[in-house]
Amino acid sequence: MNNITVIGAGTMGNGIAHVFAQNGFKVNLVDVSEDALQKAINTISKNLDRMVSKDKISETDKTNTLNNLTH
Repeated sequence: MNNITVIGAGTMGNGIAHVFAQNGFKVNLVDVSEDALQKAINTISKNLDRMVSKDKISETDKTNTLNNLTH
C-alpha cells in the first residue's frame, strides 16, 4: 500500500493527508469544493513551514511531503 486517497479536505482530512504524505505515501486529497482543497494544501504547507522553523524537519522533507500530495 503506497497510494492513499483521503476523501474530505477539512481539518481531519488535511491532517490525515499531511501525516501520510510526510511518511512517504502518495496521497490523493479529494473534496467536492476546490476552495476546501486549496485551503487544505495551504494549511499543510503552513504547518510544514512551522516544523521547518523549529528544526523538526528539513526544507527537503517539506518539499518531498508536498510532492506526495495531489488533488
